[in-house]
Amino acid sequence: MFIGHFAVGFAAKRAAPKTSLGLLIAAPLFLDILWPVFLLLGWERVRIDPGNTPFTPLAFDSYPWSHSLVMTLVWSGLFSGVYWWRTRYRPGAAAIFVGVLSHWILDVVSHRPDMPIWPGPTSPLLGLGLWYSIRGTMVVETIMFAVGVWLYARATRARDGIGVWALWTYVALLLVTYFTTARTPPPSVEVLAWSSFIGWVMRLWAWWADRHRDPLLSSL
Repeated sequence: MFIGHFAVGFAAKRAAPKTSLGLLIAAPLFLDILWPVFLLLGWERVRIDPGNTPFTPLAFDSYPWSHSLVMTLVWSGLFSGVYWWRTRYRPGAAAIFVGVLSHWILDVVSHRPDMPIWPGPTSPLLGLGLWYSIRGTMVVETIMFAVGVWLYARATRARDGIGVWALWTYVALLLVTYFTTARTPPPSVEVLAWSSFIGWVMRLWAWWADRHRDPLLSSL
């Protein structure tokens, strides 16, 4: 999943209107924020293997600390707990917890059986294999993304011109990136890991666009 994870963040604004879109998008992407760090530290492993599945050229050999279900629950609790400690805003904390957990669920739908339940060699590996269908993957993710953006647009209103063009430029850039680079093999694992940090710019962009939009829904 790529824009499918972003879809969860956009949609969450309806449930947590006071929480920044930057954080709501960071939550479903949080495991992939940790993953390149763990790759560079040598704690997890991935191979560039074109054809591993029709949709992705990557073989995820080991990522128990970022992507196992048990650790996902740990990261969900830590992220949402820190947010609750800083804000005391229950809907936002709940949206962040669900957002982080949604990453594991969506990856199980997408991946071949390589998603661990817990760290360690005895863990079962799950995966329903949506990535075996390029068309199916793109249709599912595009629909999810469209619904998520629509829910966000219905839940907010632009305060000024930046609130309009920053949002829709962001949406367009995500779509262009998805359709042009999602299946392109990186030149090396190191380049893959370091290039993942560019994603911080995308999360800051979401925060910036959201700063120029007002929520239309009251807090739950």
